[in-house]
Amino acid sequence: MYSLNVPVPSSVARLASELAREVPRAQERTRGEHTLVLKRLGQDRSVPRLQAQIREYLAGQPPFEAQVTGIDYFANATNGPSPVVYLTVESPELRRVHAKLVAKFSPVEGMEGDDYSPHVTIARGGDRATTTGLAERSIEPITWTVSRLTVRDARRGEPASSVSLPI
Repeated sequence: MYSLNVPVPSSVARLASELAREVPRAQERTRGEHTLVLKRLGQDRSVPRLQAQIREYLAGQPPFEAQVTGIDYFANATNGPSPVVYLTVESPELRRVHAKLVAKFSPVEGMEGDDYSPHVTIARGGDRATTTGLAERSIEPITWTVSRLTVRDARRGEPASSVSLPI
């Protein structure tokens, strides 16, 4: 499975890692895995073809801002261990780009399109009471400029290519 992701700055990855230590028995992301999924792309395409399609669909897309604004959780994950505690991400332009990509690549039911919730996963599973308590905590917002997108290979757990903005 490939996905188009927004790399997050080290300050966001560091915050997610620090918060993950507070969720006992949870599956924490390792450093470098903290990303923001913009759109799942499927597994049927080659990376060069995906990269060419992304460049075509997002031609002229300038860099844009995104901001981590809080902590929340999904009580029941669409797949994998639950609950999923995450950093919420606000960005009108991110949502616009997501909608543009959904029009070109079929949406994943229950996760994309109207159901899209931009976030950076902190941890999956673990103690539900700790997760809900963590979601009540406030954090200092972190704002960054999205100037690059990566095609991520979930099977290998690593980026396969990247695209700089503007395209």
